[in-house]
Amino acid sequence: MDILKVENLSKNFGGLQVLEGISFNVEAGEKLAIIGPNGAGKTTLLNLIGGQLAASGGKIFLDGKQISSLSPDSHLHRGIARSYQINNLFFHLSVLDNILLALYGAEKFHFHMFRSLEMRKDLLIEAQRLLETMGLWERRWDNLNTLSYGDQRLMELALALASKPKMVLLDEPSAGLPTAEAASFANTIRKLSTNTTLIFCAHDMDLVFNLADQIMVLYFGKILAKGLPQDIRANKKVQEIYLGTEETS
Repeated sequence: MDILKVENLSKNFGGLQVLEGISFNVEAGEKLAIIGPNGAGKTTLLNLIGGQLAASGGKIFLDGKQISSLSPDSHLHRGIARSYQINNLFFHLSVLDNILLALYGAEKFHFHMFRSLEMRKDLLIEAQRLLETMGLWERRWDNLNTLSYGDQRLMELALALASKPKMVLLDEPSAGLPTAEAASFANTIRKLSTNTTLIFCAHDMDLVFNLADQIMVLYFGKILAKGLPQDIRANKKVQEIYLGTEETS
């Protein structure tokens, strides 16, 4: 069953056409990787799906309901979460405090600012579950700024999952990670619930081919190919313009 449907999506900035005629579906629970050369429109596409940008044309449907013109907050409440950027984390607070704040903020009724957390055992239980999934429960009392860069990326993912989303959007989740940490990150993502749909952009081909169920290749703002990892790897056009090339960022 499709959870996301994109129809003839386009985006331009003034006279610059970044995306044109983008149409694809994503099944519930699927892990879709979006790859392509720099400037292909990968991040722009994520921003359109997440509501950070408004489309110039086309439609986006989540569970059959059009969300193209909704705000990022509305997208979040409908079940689309975007990974936090590291510079938005609270580095002076503990790992546990960060996740509790995210859980509290994700609630529909989160205006009881002075309600004691001792009365919210459910939040503590969920915080433990998320941090154990990320392998960070033993670090719960540590300030966030003491974590390695890889563990900080895992915290981004944990915070995105705090809202219990149907779909998570990740932009370059393994960027800057050493090979070993990138592999560990991929293993953690594989442990996520099969009910959580994942769409991610990445330059890390090891991550892409080891994690994705489907791969979509963008080239100059259009879809060049979409299919199973083995089909994308064997695609001659993809090999010519992308696979095996070194990207600078």
